[in-house]
Amino acid sequence: MGANSSKKLAAKCSFLSKDEQLIVSNSFKLASKNSEKIKEEELTKIWGSQMDARLLQYLNNYLFGIGEQKQSTVDLERFAELFVFCTRGTVDEKVKVLLTSLGKSEHDSNEIPYLLVKEYVESIVASYMKIQKLSNNKQYKTWFSRGCFILPQNIQRLAESLSYELATGENLDKKSLEVWLQGSTLLGQLLLFVSMYLFSISHKEKGGISSNEKSAPEEQVSSISEKERDRSLIPFCRGLDLMPSYPSILDLNQIVFINAHLPQQYQLEWRFLFSSEIHGESFSTLIGRIVNQGPSILIVEEKNGYTFGGFAPGNWELNPKFFGDDSSFLFTLAPRMRVFSSTGYNQNFQYLNLHQQTLPNGMAMGGQHGYWGLWIDSEYGKGQSSQSCTTYMGYQQLSSAKEFTFRHLEVWGLGQPPLTPQEKGERVQGGPGMSILDGNADHKAMLEMTGKTLHSEGLREPVEED
Repeated sequence: MGANSSKKLAAKCSFLSKDEQLIVSNSFKLASKNSEKIKEEELTKIWGSQMDARLLQYLNNYLFGIGEQKQSTVDLERFAELFVFCTRGTVDEKVKVLLTSLGKSEHDSNEIPYLLVKEYVESIVASYMKIQKLSNNKQYKTWFSRGCFILPQNIQRLAESLSYELATGENLDKKSLEVWLQGSTLLGQLLLFVSMYLFSISHKEKGGISSNEKSAPEEQVSSISEKERDRSLIPFCRGLDLMPSYPSILDLNQIVFINAHLPQQYQLEWRFLFSSEIHGESFSTLIGRIVNQGPSILIVEEKNGYTFGGFAPGNWELNPKFFGDDSSFLFTLAPRMRVFSSTGYNQNFQYLNLHQQTLPNGMAMGGQHGYWGLWIDSEYGKGQSSQSCTTYMGYQQLSSAKEFTFRHLEVWGLGQPPLTPQEKGERVQGGPGMSILDGNADHKAMLEMTGKTLHSEGLREPVEED
């Protein structure tokens, strides 16, 4: 069967769009070696090195069957069906792929073990991370070149976080799987990425494919909606160009997990602002580097190994009152991954205070004085996370104990930082000799705390006396 024949067969699959017909027919032609059927061993040769071995077995189970129902070949229609179900399928269709891949019939009344579903999810996460290494796209390279790696234990944690809602029972029925998949946005994005990559492998020479012959989905395919394809699960890493090595506590799984929960406009890139390993253990330095930098992500690693933090949508500023908005959330990364979004019960999202005798000095997210969701004390190295916090839904204590000490803290900015008054071209209104610095007393104080000189002090115009 030649290329034209495979395109004609794909055209008969009414559920394929024109763009999808091209993708599927090219992929089918490669795997079938221009015949009308694909052999399992041939598909395994092409896909085997591109994905986690468990997911390869699951997809082969779907295409070729299991046990007495197993077939040695698969036709184009079944091949195309798998593509459509994984990339833009309904919840019912994705449940069908899951159940069939795990050796269950969609009409089977028997329940499926939770651990089996969890392993299925883990195989998708592991395949996504493996493909990131293989495709070596621009976003991935910005992190990998800075020493950010992919740790097996965090693959497991990410998979557990995507499936833990099912863990209430040892066995699961079809209905519970449907409800779960309906709300599993990140899992759907991971499966979409993996499927688009596998079905988009092109070939230039017979007998194999090289790394140059593989194309990332964004570069080759236009069948899936533009909005879905253009959203990268990995942000660009910015602000580390001048640092030869960066001792980050994050791995790629954790970055994907946090980024997926951010408002969409902040998912494109992260700007490095502060690391205690680089800038030292100083609360005033921390403040000086995060104030007036726009929305940010705070990440803390305590001495017992627990890792957690929060998304702060408000521009950090010295203010004895709470500020921020309800897009704020707290999260944990280790020993498990969880996100706690706003309850709407109160507006206690962010707090930053210093040099006050009557109010706590430090920075906080959620809770209230003395009962913080996350508290970083102005006495650097000390923090607090209470057992309960009404600001965030489903909240659980982030740290191993209410009072904790931490060994690492880092902050990343999101989006473009707000314009400074100088950039806006504003002048502070006031009497003669007023400088723009006079309208930013808090910023001026922080510069002095960090040892920075105010070069503009010597540039003030002299005040004329009467």
